[in-house]
Amino acid sequence: MESWRRHPLVFWLINLPPTLWLVVFFLLPLSIIWVFSFGEKEGVIGINVTWTLANYVRAFDPLYLEIFTKSFWFAGITTFLCLVIGFPIAIFITFSPARWRPVLLLLIILPFWTNLLIRTYALIAVLRMRGYVNFTLEWFWEKANGVLLFLGLDNVALLGERFQPLELLYNNTAVVIGLVYVHLPFMVLPLYAALDRMDKSYLEASLDLGAGQFRTFFAVTVPLAKAGIISGLIITFIPALGSFLTPDLLGGTDSQMIANVIERQFKSANDWPFGAALSYLLMYITFFALAIRALMARGTSAMEAA
Repeated sequence: MESWRRHPLVFWLINLPPTLWLVVFFLLPLSIIWVFSFGEKEGVIGINVTWTLANYVRAFDPLYLEIFTKSFWFAGITTFLCLVIGFPIAIFITFSPARWRPVLLLLIILPFWTNLLIRTYALIAVLRMRGYVNFTLEWFWEKANGVLLFLGLDNVALLGERFQPLELLYNNTAVVIGLVYVHLPFMVLPLYAALDRMDKSYLEASLDLGAGQFRTFFAVTVPLAKAGIISGLIITFIPALGSFLTPDLLGGTDSQMIANVIERQFKSANDWPFGAALSYLLMYITFFALAIRALMARGTSAMEAA
């Protein structure tokens, strides 16, 4: 620390480029959008900044509040499912042989090597009416009918019935499936990082003292992985809340999230002030949730220290 104080020029030369980058390409665009949120639309592309709150008041219309609620519901369900699915995966990777861990981690991050749009279209091919899921279910249906006929169970209701494909696409279910598919690695990686640093002797001690596997999991593993769980919840929930490509391609007319509304305001509606207000309202809510989480963590740390 003292060396930096003795050579301030070196400090500024190292930190000036990233600081300029953040100011020019992050803070400045955000500031412009923040100013636009207090403006009014003029003509087709004009914006008159009048410092009005009308855009924020309009955002509390029941229509947009319903979309906000639906977005939080989708993001919450996605985060919960990612935690339920990702925790066993992280545990499996943690306790795998050392030579297999890099391979398993590679499989987790492999989807990031493919564009999100391509992955979403691939998911459409899996979920559509004549997609791979329905094709597989239809194959099992026909095989089950063949087995029943072979056993002479002609009176079973399954016989003679044609397989009805499941409607897995263009609905809320498809949106949740797509969001979980996209955001699952964001949950697995911090969980694995927390579990990998965990002292395995605590698990052995719990089992040696008579606790079962389930009790050891909830009483020892989960508390020790608390930091990874919290990190996974945050970095999964926030991107899921702001998703617009997945609900746009996989969802129906009633499956749109708030990010889709924001995108339409900036593109098709050309109402940048209202789109900016919705964007910042979503940002305010996210920051408020993170602030509450930080206060809760500080309170927990203070109680543990006392």
